[in-house]
Amino acid sequence: MKKVLIDLSVLKHINCGLGQIAYNYARYWGENARNLDFEIHFLLPKQYVGAFGDDVHYHGISWHYGLTKFFAPAYDVWHSMHQMSRFMPVSKKSRNLLTVHDINFIYEKSGKSLDKYTAKFTQRINRADRIIFISNFTRNDVLTHFPTDKPNEVVYNGVEFGNPADERKPELPFGNDRKFLFSIGQIRQKKNFHVLLDAMKLLPEYELIVAGEKGSDYAQMIDKRIADEGINNVHFIGTIHNSEKIWLYNHCEAFVFPSLFEGFGLPVIEAMSYGKPVISSDQTSLKEICADHAFILENFQPDHIAQKIKAGIEAYAKDPALAKSNTEYAHTFTYDRHMKEYLRIYREMLK
Repeated sequence: MKKVLIDLSVLKHINCGLGQIAYNYARYWGENARNLDFEIHFLLPKQYVGAFGDDVHYHGISWHYGLTKFFAPAYDVWHSMHQMSRFMPVSKKSRNLLTVHDINFIYEKSGKSLDKYTAKFTQRINRADRIIFISNFTRNDVLTHFPTDKPNEVVYNGVEFGNPADERKPELPFGNDRKFLFSIGQIRQKKNFHVLLDAMKLLPEYELIVAGEKGSDYAQMIDKRIADEGINNVHFIGTIHNSEKIWLYNHCEAFVFPSLFEGFGLPVIEAMSYGKPVISSDQTSLKEICADHAFILENFQPDHIAQKIKAGIEAYAKDPALAKSNTEYAHTFTYDRHMKEYLRIYREMLK
C-alpha cells in the first residue's frame, strides 16, 4: 500500500497558530485514515505517538532521529506542512509536497541571518515537487522573490471553530459591567499592537484585551508605555487556554487586528465565526482573507482606528444581518473543505 507522510514536527509549539494547524491535521487524519486506500504516517514529537488513534502510523522525533532517519522507508508522498521544518524527505523516490505559509524572513531578517533563511527556503523550494500556498498574497510574494516553475496552487487554511458551550470566562482585569474589544497573537513587532494604545485613549468607554505570548522586547516596550502613560483600559494578558479564547471571542464587542505580516490571518476568520465586527489592517493577506466582511484600516492614526472601531460596532448594532453574513462567510473555511483539497492533491501525487 502506498504511503503519505505528514511532517507534524511543529506540534512542539502546540499553542501557536502553526501548532494548532498541525494538531487539527493529526486529529482529522487520525479520524479518517481508516477509509483511505493509502497509509497515513505522522512525523511528530515523541510525546504525541499514539495520541491520534490506531489507524495512522507514528514516527516519533527524539534525540537519535538524526541517526536513524536515513534508514526510514521511502514514502510515496512526503508532505512538509510548513516551509521551515528542519526535516526533509531523504529518499529521492519520495515526492515532496511543500506548504508555504509566508516568507516573513525577507522583511524581518538582515545580514547573515537573512542569508541563512534564504538558503534554507531555496533548498525547500528546490526539493519540492509541488507547492501549496495558503493565500494568493503568499503565492505572489514567494514567486516574486523566488521564481519557480514548480506546479503550485492556493489552498486556504482550515479554521477550527470553537463551540460556545466549551467557553470558560478568564479572570478579567476590570469589572463585569465594562464592554471590551479583543485581539490575539504573539506580542511581536509585526503584529503592530502598539498602534492600539493611543487609539484606546480615545475610547475610554471600552477596555482592550490582547492575548498572546509576551516574551519579546516589543512586549516589554508596550508594558512600559502602558505604565508610563497611564493607559488603564489596555490589558495584555499573556497566553490563554482555548476555552478562554472562545469566551473572549463570544463576548467582545469587536475584534481588532492591526497586523503588518500575515500569510493568512486565522484570527480574523475565527472572530467572524462568532458574528463579531472585525477591524483589520489591510496589510499582506488580510484584505484578501477578510474580503468584504471587515472594516479595513487605511492607516494607523489613533483617530482613524477609533473611528473604524466605533463604525463597526454601530453598524452591527443597527443591522443584525451583518453578523449572520460574517458567520456564514467564516464557515466556508472549514477543515473538512481544506482536507478534501489535500486529499485530492495526495491522490494526484500518488498516481
